[in-house]
Amino acid sequence: MLTVRDTIVKRRRFLYLAASLAIVDDQQKRLAEAEEQQMATPPRRKTQRKVLQYSFRVEASTICQFMSKVCKAIITVYKDEMLCCPKSEEEWKEVSAMFSSRFNYHNCLGAVDGKHITIKKPPNAGSYYYNYKGFQSIVLRAVADTTYKFLYVDVWAKGGALDGGTWSNCSLHYAVEENRAGVPQPEQLPNDDHPMPYHLVGDDAFALQTWMMKIFSQRSQVLRECIYSYRLSRA
Repeated sequence: MLTVRDTIVKRRRFLYLAASLAIVDDQQKRLAEAEEQQMATPPRRKTQRKVLQYSFRVEASTICQFMSKVCKAIITVYKDEMLCCPKSEEEWKEVSAMFSSRFNYHNCLGAVDGKHITIKKPPNAGSYYYNYKGFQSIVLRAVADTTYKFLYVDVWAKGGALDGGTWSNCSLHYAVEENRAGVPQPEQLPNDDHPMPYHLVGDDAFALQTWMMKIFSQRSQVLRECIYSYRLSRA
């Protein structure tokens, strides 16, 4: 049985192989065109030998173009299989069961966080894409399960925007707020008789809500708050 690390390594090797095959295919086409052009050109002398010189240097722009094509092809083929956000109570409860069995943290629907993806500054963009880390970026917002698999991805926000603001404008946020996401009704925790709502977990950048939990402030924590923060941090 493959572990999570083995799965990630396997996916990375697949990406590298797909990109390499795309570049090799392009080079083969260029070589074929060069041979046809050389064969069509009459030699200056009868004794002149036909010498074909090929350059296997790949420009950065060519690599970017093929990587873009490879990524689009992978998304088209594997989107429904690898990136499927739960839409019903049963599907959300399957995710919650994974958090319960692995981290002993119950009624959790996923962990949400963001990542700044480095980009080249667009023309006339000003400081919209300049983030607090000191570089130009766009924000990848994602919800993941216990196996690090993305359940939901949103990529649109400019790097200069705040984490809380980008999350509040995501389609999943709107769906949960309007009760369109299929989130299960509150249920009792083990060894307890009080129903607790199902929720996502995040860091301090996200606003605290009934369906969004985060750790307690580290300035004033009693023992039970420290225990809860520890268990939530694991999730």
